Amino acid sequence: MVHKSVAARNGAELFIRALENEGVKYIFAVPGEENLAFLEALRTSSIKLVLNRHEQAAGFMAATYGRLTGRVGVCLSTLGPGATNFVTAAAYAQLGGMPMMMISGQKPIKSSKQGLFQILDVVDLMRPLTKYTRQISNANTIPAKVREAFRLASEERPGAVHLELPEDIADEAPEADTHIFRPSDARRPTASPKSLEMACDMLREARHPLIMIGAGANRKRVSQALLHLVNATGIPFFTTQMGKGVVDERHPRYLGNAALSAGDFVHCAIDRADLVINVGHDVVEKPPFFMTPGGKKVIHVNFSAADVDPVYFPQHEVVGDIANSVDYMAEHCGHCARHDFTRLMEVKGAIDAHVQARAEDDRFPVIPQRIVHDVRQVMPEDGIITLDNGMYKLWFARNYPAYDNNTVLLDNALASMGAGLPSGMMASMLYPDLKVMAVCGDGGFMMNSQELETAVRLSLNLVVLIINDSAYGMIKWKQGQEGYTEFGLDYRNPDFVTYAQSYGAKGSRVTRTEDLRPTLEKALAEGGVHLVEVPVDYSENRRVFDEELAELTGRL
Repeated sequence: MVHKSVAARNGAELFIRALENEGVKYIFAVPGEENLAFLEALRTSSIKLVLNRHEQAAGFMAATYGRLTGRVGVCLSTLGPGATNFVTAAAYAQLGGMPMMMISGQKPIKSSKQGLFQILDVVDLMRPLTKYTRQISNANTIPAKVREAFRLASEERPGAVHLELPEDIADEAPEADTHIFRPSDARRPTASPKSLEMACDMLREARHPLIMIGAGANRKRVSQALLHLVNATGIPFFTTQMGKGVVDERHPRYLGNAALSAGDFVHCAIDRADLVINVGHDVVEKPPFFMTPGGKKVIHVNFSAADVDPVYFPQHEVVGDIANSVDYMAEHCGHCARHDFTRLMEVKGAIDAHVQARAEDDRFPVIPQRIVHDVRQVMPEDGIITLDNGMYKLWFARNYPAYDNNTVLLDNALASMGAGLPSGMMASMLYPDLKVMAVCGDGGFMMNSQELETAVRLSLNLVVLIINDSAYGMIKWKQGQEGYTEFGLDYRNPDFVTYAQSYGAKGSRVTRTEDLRPTLEKALAEGGVHLVEVPVDYSENRRVFDEELAELTGRL
């Protein structure tokens, strides 16, 4: 690995030089006094400081940067409570496969006059949540630790890393011959020819093969390769929630999204398949279907081997660069006379009719199908929506067709509330010329709503759609499914329009269903930060998911 010497007055400056060397453009931060030397080094750096209002939001933004770019997003906190506020974001990045580095401060480790004030073992705290966590105890080791952290954060499977920089190490002068290590140009290995040919044999022998696309396939090269495979073989495909948009969902072979784990139309297709080619799925995502011993065969195509689970135990694995593997299968399989997709495509007709039902229903409060429909109507093909976690996420996963990869950002791994707004902010920062909408429930929005101030200060163009039921709606639905009496899940909300305006954003409230689409169109056209509140009628949850689906899928 090539390296270069660097002149730095102290450890903090050396750390910043190492980050610049890695190509870091932003650091999302809530600094404390333990970070002051680092902050001073950052002041004259090419790296832009983005000051957040909560460390969790800083972490969500850094993770989303990693998700969208493939490069490591970086966030900064102080010690103690600042570092513990990173915990949810660390888990979000780790489970979601998003490359992210957390940097936390610490009291001096060589001598301190403050006893154990705010002292926690943050390195041990981060150990189960990260791929790599270290305290820096010598300024000379900073470049090596930064390079190692970036390598591990970026390698498959990507995830979270953490470095702790104590005050005295940040002030410590490194030796004059300290070197910074250049990033590696290592490439992902290619799957073995034997495993690829065995996969092709299984595909040729199958009668009713089906392709499943998961989160790991959400890369440009993989999107192109999968389109090549679908067109070359004619095999129908469906996606997990985090695989939405990898292939344009207007494609005639797209069946639908596995928003539920069982009992939906797409599961009728899975039941009829004798082989599932599982591209980019990871068991950290909620299972899109359940395997059973002696059932259909599954081929696991991913960057890394499968984690065997009681509901996921593939019969064959193709481990290596996904795009290369899928391209090989497209080139060497092609159309097969044995394949019969008649019954799979019957399911597609039923799915298409179902997701379009009631899409233009005018009742008020607005039903979820209409909300999804109107958002899709106003968003351009390359527009990005970021979803928080709640009942509406299932509706968008099922009913909102995505036209390109990473245009629907949702989390079905940690599935944390509070991530929708910061994710939308990050998308808007990265792609200022695209239309971006953060879709949040009232509960999830309020968990990081203070970041509206950050969005306004950054002059972002972002529409925040709040779907308001004044309750934790998904848990209410689950409560009803389990036969419990409604209890403990209702609350009051602020006046969201006034709340947005108090931060300098614009605010609108939808009071008639026919006003939703023009209100969203106006907000997108005006630019700036614009909050739109719409009341939702969630009675459709039980009618559709608990009653209608069981009846309709039973007929297939």
